[in-house]
Amino acid sequence: MGILRTDKISGLETPTAVTGSVAFDGTDDYLSTSDNTDLDLGNSDFTIEGFVYVSAESGSQQTFVAKGTGADNQASYHIALTTSEIWVYYLSSNGSTWNISSADQMGAGRLNYWQHIALVRSGNTVTPYLDGVAGTPTSTSATIFDGNKPFTIGADDPGNQKLNGFISNVRVIKGTALYTSEFTPPVHALEVIGDTVLLCCNNTDSAGADGTGKTITVNGDAAASTFSPSLTRDFTSGTEFSGVTVFDTQGYFVPPSGTTEQRGRGRVLIAGGNETPPSNVISYVNASTSGDAVDFGDLVTARRRARGLSSSTRGVFTGGFTTTPTATYFDIIDFVTISTTGNAVDFNGNTNGAASFVNCASSTRGIMAGGLVPSSPNITDDINYLTIASTGQNVSTFGDLTVARRNAAGFASPTRGIFAAGFTPVPASTMLNTIDFITIASTGNAVDFGDCATTGSGAGSSNSIRGVFQNRTEAGDETIEYVTIASKGNSQDFGNQVTALYMGSEEGGATSTRALWCGGYTNPGGGAGLNNIFYVNIATTGDVQDFGDLIQGTNSNATISDSHGGIS
Repeated sequence: MGILRTDKISGLETPTAVTGSVAFDGTDDYLSTSDNTDLDLGNSDFTIEGFVYVSAESGSQQTFVAKGTGADNQASYHIALTTSEIWVYYLSSNGSTWNISSADQMGAGRLNYWQHIALVRSGNTVTPYLDGVAGTPTSTSATIFDGNKPFTIGADDPGNQKLNGFISNVRVIKGTALYTSEFTPPVHALEVIGDTVLLCCNNTDSAGADGTGKTITVNGDAAASTFSPSLTRDFTSGTEFSGVTVFDTQGYFVPPSGTTEQRGRGRVLIAGGNETPPSNVISYVNASTSGDAVDFGDLVTARRRARGLSSSTRGVFTGGFTTTPTATYFDIIDFVTISTTGNAVDFNGNTNGAASFVNCASSTRGIMAGGLVPSSPNITDDINYLTIASTGQNVSTFGDLTVARRNAAGFASPTRGIFAAGFTPVPASTMLNTIDFITIASTGNAVDFGDCATTGSGAGSSNSIRGVFQNRTEAGDETIEYVTIASKGNSQDFGNQVTALYMGSEEGGATSTRALWCGGYTNPGGGAGLNNIFYVNIATTGDVQDFGDLIQGTNSNATISDSHGGIS
């Protein structure tokens, strides 16, 4: 009888460290290879990418990667952060000047923040990307100068323009333009694929480790580090199961059913809510089944109208409001690890002090838009963002909504965030039918998407393709509408609630197949919180179905999941 080895099934028979980085102190640290034709790009398509965390400003440019400089007629290519904190790239065809591209911009650098850098040539176009957003492209048919200089990381050769910070998951692909349009930065550790000629800065034990077998020299005291951009291992690079695989039940070993991407996912957390008094309870359900919620832990501060956002591993709860003993707006941010249970932990950062704003998220970035604020006129169109994996940060400015509002529905694909409906109390209480959108990886004002079929307050969720949202009309009835996230247009009818309820918030699809809504009240004006949990199947249309009950009745709660449309 043959033995089915679990290491072969998982693809993990060769252990590799994939979530590390290399630390550079900005004085004498850098990595280098000997001159190698693999890293001479010529006129080939190519992709150079990696993650960079710059810790401090420098009196000179700070190098990500380079091959040669113009000082000795050996210039090939160079990617660096300027003294004005702009990422730039240089290309040469003659070795002595940067005549193909001289300081063309990739985008604004940020200190103490992981940024994904990519430079891609496809045919006669070289395009830079910063966090998946395209910068200034260069059109050229020229051949990049080869020279005989080493490829360096963290400084140029012979060790100038050094970087102060960390570099993780550097990959060079010669022969393939991996990105040809804007994209969501990788969420999995980079792997050796296709035409990969270098993969390094990803090993927590060795600063000089390379996945393609090249020798990398460690200069100065550059050191392997466990600090990284929170990439996860992509287990589908091993043996992948997709769909339903049938095995002889009398066999020696039967793997579990389901896809490798879906296993262990599908947890939904419901936090806070209510009015008198506000709640600090966090509970959870497994969305792929049905049943009652189970206790998870407590928020740092009891509150209602907080809003949730999440990656596949971390849930973040932002802002909030309470009316007891007096009206109080919270700028608190706290977080939990979704796969565990326990009390929330302070994020050590603050919001803009709003409540009832609308959230959405990709795998790395959380967005907070609009909301109710304490200062007159008590409504804002601000859009702010944070990096979900990085604690110790206040929210940063992103842009503005097309219309200031609160209680909109928020949801996302991996690249695009949508804000639907909502209402404004200024100059008079007005229900809105506005839908607008943003590109999550960039910054800027929201853009018109279309209109909702009805006006009202929303609660949204999504898979990576379709956004589904409830919309409470002025009469208090609940309708369910949907949009296709990638294409602009008006919403379409999806179905209805079983009963007319003013639902709480749900800021992310529970799985790639189901959307859940939790809690609510029995009338538009408020009242006691309800303990309902309902769901729909996102890919179809139809009325909600009963899922189970919450631990307690709640309204104006925050809800997150580990597999919504921005990360599934």
